[in-house]
Amino acid sequence: MTAEQTQAAPFQKAAPFQEGAKRNMWLHFTRMSAYSDADVPVIVRGSGPYVYDQHGKRYLDGLSGLFVSQVGHGRTEIAEAGARQASELAYFPLWSYAHPRAIDLAERLAGLAPGDLNRVFFTTSGSEAVESAWKLAKQYFKLTGQPGRYKVISRDIAYHGTSMGALAITGLADIKHPFEPLPPGGVRVPNTNFYRAPSFVASSQEEFGRWAADEIERAILREGPESVAAVYLEPVQNSGGCFPPPPGYFSRVRDICDRYGVLLVSDEVICAFGRLGHYFGSARYGYQPDIITFAKGVTSGYAPLGGMICSDALMEPFSAGTATFLHGVTFAGHPVSCAMALANLDVFESEDLLGNVRAHEGAFRATLEKLHDLPIVGDVRGAGYFYGIELVKDKASRETFSDDESERLLRGFLSQALFDAGLVCRADDRGDPVIQLSPPLICGQEQFDEIERVLRDVLTEAWKRI
Repeated sequence: MTAEQTQAAPFQKAAPFQEGAKRNMWLHFTRMSAYSDADVPVIVRGSGPYVYDQHGKRYLDGLSGLFVSQVGHGRTEIAEAGARQASELAYFPLWSYAHPRAIDLAERLAGLAPGDLNRVFFTTSGSEAVESAWKLAKQYFKLTGQPGRYKVISRDIAYHGTSMGALAITGLADIKHPFEPLPPGGVRVPNTNFYRAPSFVASSQEEFGRWAADEIERAILREGPESVAAVYLEPVQNSGGCFPPPPGYFSRVRDICDRYGVLLVSDEVICAFGRLGHYFGSARYGYQPDIITFAKGVTSGYAPLGGMICSDALMEPFSAGTATFLHGVTFAGHPVSCAMALANLDVFESEDLLGNVRAHEGAFRATLEKLHDLPIVGDVRGAGYFYGIELVKDKASRETFSDDESERLLRGFLSQALFDAGLVCRADDRGDPVIQLSPPLICGQEQFDEIERVLRDVLTEAWKRI
């Protein structure tokens, strides 16, 4: 076989891929009818910050898969760590047992987590981690003589997962309706989108932050403090387009939670492991959670893994007597996943990926802010390597698009046009229309310029179509 034939070999099954994908696959969060007369995109390999489809076309992975691929694709050292572990011990449960890689990883995560978050409960996904934290909060309060605490406060249009409990915490009405009734207890408060702040606090981020935090207190008082178990917050809210916290917001929320005996859960399924330039987003913003939920970047996607890191105080009622946390997941803390997570964290350290993000996040922001000269770009916001670009119909008034206009703009043009131009990102209208970017942590100015160039070309064309 010639070198040219060898290079082409991985892409020769394009037609069979399409047949199988259309006949047997059910894609997640996808309108399957969209592929009635179009090919399903099939990504067959990755290298660094790039992925390649079945035709050999290269794409910049500007979303890190799904906020996952922190160290980039094709890291053989992580794959080899998984292979070694699979040959030694491929599987054993954490139900009344332990294994070395889970012990090593739990110890390492506890050392990285802030304060007294020393106890790690593994899951296989972010939704499971979020749901595990709610179950723990409920049982903890029952064991400590406060059985009425079960409600959870979260923010408007925040996404916390798709399992039934996590969906009850999620603040996106449209993805909840098909599955109602959901478990009771989800309570919503305003998010921290300063671009859409109410007029009476729109002149000052500090005032806006105080108001948004105080809305949590008002919700606790409306519901009755004796009924509220936890407040769930992402360090930077994903859904809606990367809402950073205003100055002072999290310190005020921490005070409110302490005042009413409510647990603060930092949902860091996206924001942990370098996305914001720190191992945990709570460290960037200087607040102490009672629980951190994590997944995604802990393995950089090389194997499924999630979990929650809990404070010593939450473990205390389970440390003596007959109390048992009545919860478990078959594949949680899987030996291969834990081995790959450890290898992933080794890459973080050896290549100083946290330092890379902190050194280059200003350049990333500055490059994206060049797009402000486009009439369709209303706001550029985010932190670290995690940004949203809000699209508007009128920049001066901040008028957004109607539902029909969003449908035509995002699904009718932008999503496909950006992909066709070689950029994997997310065009989303859960809230106001946004484009979300979350590149691998190994990226630098070359990739930032590529992102800006594609966005400029495609958004310029989108404006002409409005």
